[in-house]
Amino acid sequence: MPYIDCEIFIPPLSLQAMKNFILFVFLCISTLSFAQNKFASLSDEASINLITIGPGAVLNDAFGHNAIHVQDRALGLDIVFNYGKFNFNTPNFYLKFARGKLLYEVGVDKYEDFEYSYKLQQRWIKSQELQLTQEQKQDVFEFLVNNATEENKYYKYDFFYDNCSTRPFEIIKDEAKVIMSYDHQEAGMTHRDLIHEYISWNTWGSMGIDIALGSVIDRTATPEEYLFLPHELMYAFQEATIQTPSGTLPLVKETKTVFSPQIKHNYSANFLLSPLFILGLLGALIIYKTYKDYKNENPLGWLDTSILLITGLVGVVVFLLWFGTDHNATAWNYNLLWAFPFHILAAFAVKRVQPPRWVYPYMKLAVIMMSLLFFHWIIGVQRFALSLLPLLMAIAVRYVFILRRIKVTRNIDE
Repeated sequence: MPYIDCEIFIPPLSLQAMKNFILFVFLCISTLSFAQNKFASLSDEASINLITIGPGAVLNDAFGHNAIHVQDRALGLDIVFNYGKFNFNTPNFYLKFARGKLLYEVGVDKYEDFEYSYKLQQRWIKSQELQLTQEQKQDVFEFLVNNATEENKYYKYDFFYDNCSTRPFEIIKDEAKVIMSYDHQEAGMTHRDLIHEYISWNTWGSMGIDIALGSVIDRTATPEEYLFLPHELMYAFQEATIQTPSGTLPLVKETKTVFSPQIKHNYSANFLLSPLFILGLLGALIIYKTYKDYKNENPLGWLDTSILLITGLVGVVVFLLWFGTDHNATAWNYNLLWAFPFHILAAFAVKRVQPPRWVYPYMKLAVIMMSLLFFHWIIGVQRFALSLLPLLMAIAVRYVFILRRIKVTRNIDE
């Protein structure tokens, strides 16, 4: 599943042991204070900042990242509350990750280390100092410290509704009573549209996302639902306001560019290596082979078995993502209309000299499902990967050929 730039928990390096020990002691003190219903009081110099990180070099970093930076020089406090960490040492890690059952956590890091790690990755860093009252700063800080305790820090990650951007948004909005404005947004976009804003549709990563995620992400997103993207949260906070004793003020007091990288990451592929070119070429070869087989009255063979077997295996993955996981975004996935698990059975039946009688009505069903797929696409029930279109058209043509060959072979009447 796609996810928004999540940090990975790694045991601290020995050279950083002292820094991490100091941070650990601070958190222990804060936790003990919480148990006594007391927190360290932030000084007037304290600031609460939303940190936004730019895209990285790999697909899972394409959407950026958010964190909350708490700084109070009077207390020697300079830490980041970082939602979206996970631990590779979790038992059955990969199975839990695939099934959407892996618990993520909020981590607390020294800001210096946090900033350095993203500089190494050549990702831009922006900081927005929030114009909060002293009471609001204290409320946000106390919530974060409480949320970072062992009993509260774990949560089930959701790519669209509970990630490294939605968590800071909910915390700051609720604790500081922020008045949001969404005038900057382009209205009417779906979750899939928003993903394609950051990843070109003609890339293998985008195609994989479009196959894995269902029609639930093709409804129009509400203004708040745009904020699963870190950059959208940054823009929304820039337009937001807050009520203070001095009146209504902008939420963001100051925006700083902390780091500008020397390189710009982009996710567009070389066209000759893109899915549209490669799958388009494959689709053309299938149609050419189908024409030759039709003209020469060739029997069904390896091509038909390969198409049905591969689409069936893809269908098994799509089916399991829908029915075997807790991922909300993989539900109601009409990619099953072309990638149908039972195609695996048909794959081994069509290659026989005399295919079983059930194969003929089954291939009729396959042609109907392909027709329904294009119908769903046209009326907007689900947007499928555009780069798949040439291949899907070729598969539909091949299924009609299979149907005709079986009819001729078995002399089946309409």
